[in-house]
Amino acid sequence: MTTTGTEATPEFAEFELHHAARVLLTEVRPVAPGDQVLITADSHSDQRVARATAAMAHSLGACPTVMTYPKVAPMGPAPELVAGAARSARHWINLSVGYHLYSDAYHGAIDAGCVYLELTGMDVDMMIRTIGKVDNALLEEVKTLLYQRSQAAKTLRLTNPAGCDLTMAVDPAGDPFWEDPPADGGWPQMLGGQSGCMVVRESVCGTLVFDGAAWPPESLGLLHQPIVLNFVDGYATEFSGGPEAKLYEQWFRSFGHAEAFLFDHFCYGFNPGVQRPTGRILEDERVFGCVQIGIGASEYGSPAHSDGVVLNPSVWLDDKQIQADGAYVDPDIASLTDLLIPG
Repeated sequence: MTTTGTEATPEFAEFELHHAARVLLTEVRPVAPGDQVLITADSHSDQRVARATAAMAHSLGACPTVMTYPKVAPMGPAPELVAGAARSARHWINLSVGYHLYSDAYHGAIDAGCVYLELTGMDVDMMIRTIGKVDNALLEEVKTLLYQRSQAAKTLRLTNPAGCDLTMAVDPAGDPFWEDPPADGGWPQMLGGQSGCMVVRESVCGTLVFDGAAWPPESLGLLHQPIVLNFVDGYATEFSGGPEAKLYEQWFRSFGHAEAFLFDHFCYGFNPGVQRPTGRILEDERVFGCVQIGIGASEYGSPAHSDGVVLNPSVWLDDKQIQADGAYVDPDIASLTDLLIPG
């Protein structure tokens, strides 16, 4: 992450930013001439990213529209004009900090055939590191291999030096997030450098420790003390740690909904442009070698969803260890991840 003091200037890294925007629209989410591209950016977004993305979409022959509006809560209702525009778009690139993943507007756009790309909170520095400077095709290979290996297992165990020790059953039904997109209709797409598997939520038991980052609530982000959660039959039943753990528990309880405490997803993070947490969840959950966990099952009606980061994880698929203290030790996986960070 750059810390020169020039990050807020309009001209900061503008050449590298436009290169990253081209990579975004030709490799990550390719656009074609005539495509309607909706770019959403709330009042907390980096408008330089929005403008560069729109300019590149236009240069590629697509028709970009940028919509900016006051920030809403994550998963909160999008403005009606945004929801309507999304249903008419071929691509929806979301840069808003108050993201729209799982919202009514998101579901409406997907049902109408739109591809939704979640880049919540993306700024110039992050876009260059996580998109412009990485091998996106190789990231896709790693994603697929990790997903296939994980889905082939029956059980998964996660530990880390901070005291995490969590077990869960793998759901053989699979997770469409990590599979090839459907030939017809829309689908969601995430920033590269992440994979996962489908977990039987109610099977999750043990101790989960977030020691990297957790967000939302917006009062958190980069953690100064670990947040410890005890899981029984898939639900977080106890929270412990320092003041941040108390804030975390209070935020979940404020919704008054049982499914807010239900384990939602398990993910691996491996974007080589992210070597440490920064407090921005989009990149934090892709710290190279981390594991990211989601709590709050939106699919079951939870009004809340939060993501947390486990650093230096060790992961076992059945009896085979594939990751040790953040390093991939499975030979096939390591042969690919080693290529992501040369030298």
